[in-house]
Amino acid sequence: MTKMRNAAASNDQRETDRQPRPGERERSGPGRDVRRILDVDALRGFALLGILVVNVWYFASGFAFHRVLDPAYDSGLDHGVHTAVALLFEMKFYLLFSFLFGYSFTLQLDSANRHGAAFRPRFLRRLAGLFVLGGIHALLLFQGDILSTYAVLGLVLLAVQRIRPRTALILAGVLIGLVVLFFASLALASVSSVDQAAALTAGQQTTEALAGGPSSVIAEHLRTLPTMVAGTIVLQAPVAFAMFLLGLAAGRRRILADVSSYRRGLRLLQLIGYPIGLAGAMTVVGLGGIATVEGLALTTATGPALAAAYAASMLQLFHTGAGRRVAAALAPGGRMALTNYLGQSLVCVLLFTGVGFGLVGRIAPLGVLAIAAGIFAAQLAVSAYWLRGHRYGPVEWLLRAVTNAERPAWRR
Repeated sequence: MTKMRNAAASNDQRETDRQPRPGERERSGPGRDVRRILDVDALRGFALLGILVVNVWYFASGFAFHRVLDPAYDSGLDHGVHTAVALLFEMKFYLLFSFLFGYSFTLQLDSANRHGAAFRPRFLRRLAGLFVLGGIHALLLFQGDILSTYAVLGLVLLAVQRIRPRTALILAGVLIGLVVLFFASLALASVSSVDQAAALTAGQQTTEALAGGPSSVIAEHLRTLPTMVAGTIVLQAPVAFAMFLLGLAAGRRRILADVSSYRRGLRLLQLIGYPIGLAGAMTVVGLGGIATVEGLALTTATGPALAAAYAASMLQLFHTGAGRRVAAALAPGGRMALTNYLGQSLVCVLLFTGVGFGLVGRIAPLGVLAIAAGIFAAQLAVSAYWLRGHRYGPVEWLLRAVTNAERPAWRR
């Protein structure tokens, strides 16, 4: 019975811990399940990279939180790097991560049903664990935490778990539409976006606070947390839940279970998603980015299209010869996504704030991107090494213990 519960309550409810070797062919039966799980893990690893590329700026400079650029870095190259991040990453990858949360919810539910295990109490314990981890993360490391938001939204997802896929798609569209309408109405009412002078002053204050010791960093997190919560309520939470619903609908249709059967649909997502998403992103940059309410409205409307195109491209890539090796490299990072997400914040705190090396405000944008790439590459290597001897990442193991209310196996 213990083994049955353990199998049913895995972090993403994978049906096997075996990972395919690079270049391994797909097979029917268990091999196809391995392929499916690899796709989900690799896609999650890809999303984790994008999240780091966006979040790292909130550690590297106090100005990012106030939605203005650090005036110390004003060269053409600096602006080019920021523009590239805004175009290709900003407000895109948390959508993909949220979609995968909804998709994994269906895997967990299916696994519980197959093994005759009680799903609801375990999932509630899981959400409680996520909420606590998120609170600690927001206080000590990064006030832009998403875990607590996922925990709260998970309760709503649990309540609507029987929703039909078509209804889920409609509701997701309505939620995104309401957010777009909210920010568009602010623009029509000529509501001011960001006061540049005030934001620059606040950005300098935040930079100085982050350069201080642990007490200064925590105090700054507490001071800015209400603003982050407000932004989450009006923007991030409803859009994330819309992506939960899209993921749930995709899980109900088993879209990632056999990607080859949906190649036409994936190509259609690319043909539609890239033009709409990139055109929207370029227009947002021209409007002044997400520092404007117009920019927030447009990026909310078009960001999901680009995120969908990214996912479609990666899924097709994973089923090519070279792409299988890419998937195999990304998958360990995705399997340990929770550990790596928190680990990214910890490393950034140690690098940029006064808790560690105090590099905040001292690294040019291109250098910040290089640091993010280095962190992610190191995480992939460490994750692959760790999973050779352990069934779960350290934080995944802890959350699994809370979820199952028992001590899981530590090593393979």
